[in-house]
Amino acid sequence: MNQSVLLPAAVFLAAMVSPAQDGGWIRIFDGKTLDGWKASEHPENWKAVDGVIDASGPRSHLFYMRRECVDCEFKADVKLAKGANSGMYFRAEFGPGWPKGYEAQLNNSYEKDPRKTGSLYGIKDVTERLIPEDDVWFTQHIIARGNHIIIKVNGKTVVDYVDEKNTYPRGYLALQQHDPGSRVQFRNLMMRVLK
Repeated sequence: MNQSVLLPAAVFLAAMVSPAQDGGWIRIFDGKTLDGWKASEHPENWKAVDGVIDASGPRSHLFYMRRECVDCEFKADVKLAKGANSGMYFRAEFGPGWPKGYEAQLNNSYEKDPRKTGSLYGIKDVTERLIPEDDVWFTQHIIARGNHIIIKVNGKTVVDYVDEKNTYPRGYLALQQHDPGSRVQFRNLMMRVLK
């Protein structure tokens, strides 16, 4: 049999690997709809466009409602416009206003807040600008196991922290749209439950 005929089939089968076979990672955004997600306020801020969650407008948080995070990982590719402020929440409580939960900050050039991308907001802050340009994709990856929290930016660990109080033991994942001057985009949103 011609080996070149088998290759496309093998590639196709590799693309269809289930989450359990892909190291347990679950894709939590289908690239087309916001199914499974719920905005706390201003749902019109959030749009699914060409494989991306695109957010702009007044303060709002978009929660992934299908599963809570106790011990989990959460990662996404992110693109911030110039002057944008955002965040990736985990173990957060659904509701209006600023969520009760941990926030991994997303801020490259928002000058009103010194806490930069990679910060465990208000707990273990990063003041160095890790992403030198605006409007470029980068990856933020959160690992929360018990009271041990790790945040990585583009594969580099920037926070490795043990919260002795274990302030937020469980809750939802959420994305932040901070203010009308901010625009943020997310793609490749993934979650993994840790055993």
